[in-house]
Order: sequence, then C-alpha cells, then structure tokens
Amino acid sequence: MTNVATNVAVVFHSGFGHTRAVAEAVARGAEQVPGVKANLISVDEAEARAADLDAADAIVFGSPTYMGGVSAEFAKFKDWTSKRWMSRAWQNKLAAGFTVSASWGGDKQNTLFQLFTLAQQHGMVWVGLGLAPGNNHSKGSTDDLNRTGASIGLMAQAHGDQGIEGIGASEFRTAELLGKRVAEAAQRWQAVPVAKAA
Repeated sequence: MTNVATNVAVVFHSGFGHTRAVAEAVARGAEQVPGVKANLISVDEAEARAADLDAADAIVFGSPTYMGGVSAEFAKFKDWTSKRWMSRAWQNKLAAGFTVSASWGGDKQNTLFQLFTLAQQHGMVWVGLGLAPGNNHSKGSTDDLNRTGASIGLMAQAHGDQGIEGIGASEFRTAELLGKRVAEAAQRWQAVPVAKAA
C-alpha cells in the first residue's frame, strides 16, 4: 500500500446541527485509516475552500432531506459545482453520500439519488454503504448498524424535536463505517496507477 497521504472531503449542509454531527462522524471514520486526512467543509464555505475540494481524493456529500430532497442550501452548492464540472476537476475522484431526516423513511432515498447523480455528472466513482440492512427482523433493534436499511449511502434518522441527542448511537457508528470505507477505497484507488506503472 502506498504511503501517499489520502484526502477525504466531507461537504455538507446542516440546518439544525444533525447533518453536521453525522458529517463529523463520517470524518472521524475516515481518519481511523492511517494516512488519511479528512476535511469538513460546510456548503457556505465551499467556494472559499474550492482548493480543498479539488485536492481531495474522495468527496462525501451530505444534506438533510427536506420535503423529499436535498436542502435549498445544498442545491445552491450543487449548482455552484458546475464550475468544477466544466473543467472536469473532480473526474475520477471517489464519491459517497449521506442524508438525515426526522422520519425513518421521509423519501431519503431520493436525496441520495440526487447526491449520486451529482457525482455521476462530475465523472466520479460512487462508493456505497456496503452494509447489510439492520433492524429488519424480529430479533433486530434500533441499535443495529444501518438501522434504516440503506445501500447506496447512509440514511440517518434524527428526532425532529431534539438536537443531536436525538440521533441514535448506531447512526454515528454507521457514519464512521461509511467514512472508513470511503478512505480505504480511496487508498486502493490511489494505488492502482502505481501498480500499473511497476
């Protein structure tokens, strides 16, 4: 495995703090992998930190699900990325995504599809969650990993009448595993050209 430093950017919008807390867990998971640096970037600072996004080996997108899709603030960021799209600045980077809403369902999968489509527009390579669904049988529990049963990304649930204490501990553990998976995949992806050149 190469010793080259791997950079993972986690770019997100958070209206009430829940999505930020999950973004922080994704970044923690990424940094569990030796040689990985994670950068948390809120969408309102994305333009000022464009260099960090361009330098990332992987970008994890995060948005709350509002009314069945990404937030308006995340949509503004999405439109801003057209500048990166024109130059193909993110071509062949890895990508992943997560979303948070109060409802267990709440059409969160639609938000993940929007994040996936954004990544595909940029020519990125998507990394799914990679976990079997939890809490889907009689012996299951809300303490299970991937308790909402997502596959293309993380769909976290947070109680709407609470702050981050309304997010289950299993959601944070699942977010950390997503970050770790993306970081490990980015290291393997970085190693491919080295292996071909040898």
